[in-house]
Amino acid sequence: MGNFTGVFEAIEQGDPHAANQLLPVVYDDLRRLAAQRLSLETPSQTLQPTALVHEAYLRLVDGGRAPHWNSRAHFFGAAAEAMRRILVDSARRRRSRKRGGNHVRQDFDALEIALDEIPEDLVALNEALTKLAATDWMAAELVQLRFFAGLPLPEIAQILHISPRTADRSWAYARAWLHQEIQGGTRDGDNS
Repeated sequence: MGNFTGVFEAIEQGDPHAANQLLPVVYDDLRRLAAQRLSLETPSQTLQPTALVHEAYLRLVDGGRAPHWNSRAHFFGAAAEAMRRILVDSARRRRSRKRGGNHVRQDFDALEIALDEIPEDLVALNEALTKLAATDWMAAELVQLRFFAGLPLPEIAQILHISPRTADRSWAYARAWLHQEIQGGTRDGDNS
């Protein structure tokens, strides 16, 4: 990763060709993350890891402005956000085509223990994560970095400038909050 710092410095200094040098440096890590997350998706998921990486990368460097990442972890946080949005958009498209918008929420008992799998209903998770961000941005950011970027809690603690103990507490809180929010949505939509 020695090239990583140099590429970021060149991007920060406004080198227009530096963004093109970034993909080869981070590609293997991004592909590994994408493959890991997509392996947890339902079999109906047609998005491939390579396509997810390329789409996320295009979202990161597109827009006619120089990206501003201050570290490797910051970059992967932004990549996690981009992958999250792509997966949620894909889930929304599948839901609207496949189920005609008459979506039935699923019970996410796994959320009570850990958020190590991507649930089938990314739309519900995304909505809950957006609500969490409105009340506790740090917990929402922690979930995003842990869940979508696959970063370990100690590294997330460094990114967010909090202690590892605070990161553990926030992780436990966020998991419980998301579980309650998603379960509450399931009960509200239940007619039995």
